[in-house]
Amino acid sequence: MSVLVTGGAGYIGAHMLLALQDAREPVVALDNLSAGERWLAPQDVPFVEADVGDEKKLAQVLNAYDIKEVIHFAGSILVTESIRNPIDYYSNNTANTLKLLRACVAAGVKRFIFSSTAAVYGVPERTPISEQSPIRSITPYGASMAMSERILEDVAAAHDLSFVTLRYFNVAGADPSGRAGEIGKPTHLIKAAAQIAIGYRKEKLQIYGGDYPTPDGSAIRDYVHVSDLAQAHLEALERLRNGGTSITLNCGYGRGYSVYEVVEAFRRVTGEAMEYDTAPRRAGDPAQLIADNAAIRTVLDWRPRYDDIDFIVETAVAWERQLEARAEKV
Repeated sequence: MSVLVTGGAGYIGAHMLLALQDAREPVVALDNLSAGERWLAPQDVPFVEADVGDEKKLAQVLNAYDIKEVIHFAGSILVTESIRNPIDYYSNNTANTLKLLRACVAAGVKRFIFSSTAAVYGVPERTPISEQSPIRSITPYGASMAMSERILEDVAAAHDLSFVTLRYFNVAGADPSGRAGEIGKPTHLIKAAAQIAIGYRKEKLQIYGGDYPTPDGSAIRDYVHVSDLAQAHLEALERLRNGGTSITLNCGYGRGYSVYEVVEAFRRVTGEAMEYDTAPRRAGDPAQLIADNAAIRTVLDWRPRYDDIDFIVETAVAWERQLEARAEKV
């Protein structure tokens, strides 16, 4: 019996594969490589190149590897892109999750860990945000994930399936040992800043919004290290194996850093000040998103190891240097 990780050649999926390997768990990766890269997943992990919406292929994989547990990362995650292309987001994040769940039920999968997002909350009424906060998504990305959450709840209620849904806040950083990290074009602050910090991008950092109702005017986010996030999934899986009931949990550190504070962290880590321009706010960006993480700490006994913004930045910078060295060899 193996654990199936969808989106296993992507940023978070690759870290999940590493965490499962480190825990000596048999694992299979599935990815259509639309955003991921085969080399990012551990080379000794069985890898299936397929779309998560391909029910015929899913059935073959689930049966061939005797899959009874699935960790699902194969979603589209860009807020502004979802506003431009909502059909794509509802298709990949919602319709394909439904297809995956249908295949899981048919194959007798028992446990399902779902990668969701704090974007389901929209603009929160209060901060920190608890799991009981209203679901008021303001973007197709958030709405598509909220729909998938509801589908999962209904499917689990009707079938012999238990689940944990983890609502991520801002995932950042890279594997401390340099085995994986974020690839592709930067879509979040820390990766963009890391590329500028090493000189890969010869431009100023763009800060979107300097007039938010926050202490320094820039947006505040709860940054969680990707390796801590992977560990939370392992502990979620262990909860279900021990008979724990299905649950939805926030995954964040419970503290926030403004954009300007992150820029200052880069100065501390690299010893160089970073030039930036402040641009208008982007559509769909709340002023602040900070997790109330009391539930995940209690229910999963989650104890993050890398809750330090300087360490997150340090691993992100180290990964970008490694990517640059890799590109030079190609």
